[in-house]
Amino acid sequence: MNRKKVELMAPLKNIKSLNAVIETADAVYFGVEGLNMRMFSDNFKLNNLQNIVKKCHENEIKAYLTTNIIMYENEFELLDSMLEKAVEAEIDAIIVHDIGTIELAKEKGLNFHISTQASISNSRTAKFYESLGAQRLILARELSLEQIKDIKQKISKAEIETFVHGAQCTSISGRCYFSAEICGSQEYSANRGRCVQPCRRRWRVYDDQDNELLYDGAFFINAKDLCMIEHLPKMIEAKIDAFKIEGRMRDPIYIEEVTACYREAIDAYYNDIFTPEKVKNWLKRLNKVYNRGFSTGFYFDLPKGSEIQSEHDGNIASHKKIEIGKVLNYFPEKKAAKILLTSGSLKLKDEIFIIGTHTDTFLKQEINSIQIKGKKNLSETPFVSSKENRITIGIQVDKPVKKNDKIYVMGLK
Repeated sequence: MNRKKVELMAPLKNIKSLNAVIETADAVYFGVEGLNMRMFSDNFKLNNLQNIVKKCHENEIKAYLTTNIIMYENEFELLDSMLEKAVEAEIDAIIVHDIGTIELAKEKGLNFHISTQASISNSRTAKFYESLGAQRLILARELSLEQIKDIKQKISKAEIETFVHGAQCTSISGRCYFSAEICGSQEYSANRGRCVQPCRRRWRVYDDQDNELLYDGAFFINAKDLCMIEHLPKMIEAKIDAFKIEGRMRDPIYIEEVTACYREAIDAYYNDIFTPEKVKNWLKRLNKVYNRGFSTGFYFDLPKGSEIQSEHDGNIASHKKIEIGKVLNYFPEKKAAKILLTSGSLKLKDEIFIIGTHTDTFLKQEINSIQIKGKKNLSETPFVSSKENRITIGIQVDKPVKKNDKIYVMGLK
């Protein structure tokens, strides 16, 4: 099929997240320790930017740096040094909102994408940013698919990017002062990347004009997560150029699974094997990792009450991450690891995650061999229920791991 393939963009929380999507993402986006919309995330050190971009490019992944907050006069010295580092690192583009940031990026010859924070909602606004030299426009989240198609048809050069999965803000494209007001400080403004998410809380709402209690301890503004995997064919046929997964605050297991599902779905479409049965399986897998329930946002209609997760404030995933052990040693010549199993049991074909606490390790591994005290080709381990009956086992691993990396499984809640 001789068509330009849509770009799949994954969020990065840390280097483990990059390792989690190294084989599935076309591009990644991330922040450094200042001037981005996810200041509570791990974020990368500015001095490490060149290494991150180098690793991306070695794996044929594009790297986009987020610098999309509202900028103040005293911050341009820091911004200037960040953009200089971005130039040195050969970043593929920066994601921006502020006009002053755009001007500085242009002076330095950097490609730039216009953030969804700019709320591009019509073709005139799109053409304006296109005329400034924007390589890509990340449209407002409040647009329908038909509106997106219309804008795409009326611009000539810039690419269009939209969100396909992840958390949705109850405010217009995230421009909200609820967090700052609740905390009594602009330090916690959503527009500065420090939202404490009061919209996810339970609230009592009283109408003093009609003397009526409208909500009595309800999560009435707790928006469900966006999930568009079922509708990817329609989105691709709308000629959207890039699909963005939200989740720079999420665990690497979440980022790995969501990116893998959307990779498979995109490839299935282009290979003409996108089926309802596959969609059902992808939705089942997506439901295993962090979610607040799923919604199609504004793509097909204005969100209704059913788009609000009114019963729970947080994760309703069917599974949870369970720690079951740690790595004791790694043997590179044998591509094997000795692990201490501290709880539960393992059998052939089980799926584990080996994740570093103080290392960069992220490995999703299927158990294809078990060895205990020299006995090979075992099909399963004994069950470990206490410190007294912990066991040491040997397993084959596809990639290097490090001592004290932790081992997890995803178990039913």
